[in-house]
Amino acid sequence: MGPRSFGIALAGILVALLLLGSGGFLWMHGENNGPAVGGPFALVNGDGKTVTDRDFRGKYMLVYFGYTYCPDVCPTTLNEVANALDKLGSKADQVQPIFITVDPKRDNREVMKKYVASFGPRLIGLTGTPDEVASVAKEYRVYYAEHRTGPGPNDYTMDHSSILYLMGPNGRFVAPVRADESGKQMAADLDKLIS
Repeated sequence: MGPRSFGIALAGILVALLLLGSGGFLWMHGENNGPAVGGPFALVNGDGKTVTDRDFRGKYMLVYFGYTYCPDVCPTTLNEVANALDKLGSKADQVQPIFITVDPKRDNREVMKKYVASFGPRLIGLTGTPDEVASVAKEYRVYYAEHRTGPGPNDYTMDHSSILYLMGPNGRFVAPVRADESGKQMAADLDKLIS
């Protein structure tokens, strides 16, 4: 290969790498042809009303998957979400926090309604059939599994991923939000991410 051919080949490789790099950047920041995470859902709220993702168009959704029997991570995260929204002031009106159970066997609508009420009036709790919950979890790429702790039907905990998903007013994924942040840090992150 001569110097000219080598230069052309090298230029072609550099252009290809540049395009791949920019495509990866756009994918990581949710600017692709489809959502990196998320998708349509139809679940039930505490009042027994069917709620869909389309009900929140025009607002940001801050989606968290967990369960009401969770001993520590879920209540801590939801408390920090409530604190973050309090710190956001008027911008909090642009954000709808949503808690989706990964334990629909125990977390019926009445249980969910009572549980989310302890984190303030903004939080909406959603449940559904095991298949409906599995479908939504798959769309959001959420891992969860039952972990048996004894012989009884309710002797189990749920292993699950712990991340908050910020979805835009158009329903598309915006960014992950760390579930282990303080309300203050979460508010600062959300303030940068929402318009």
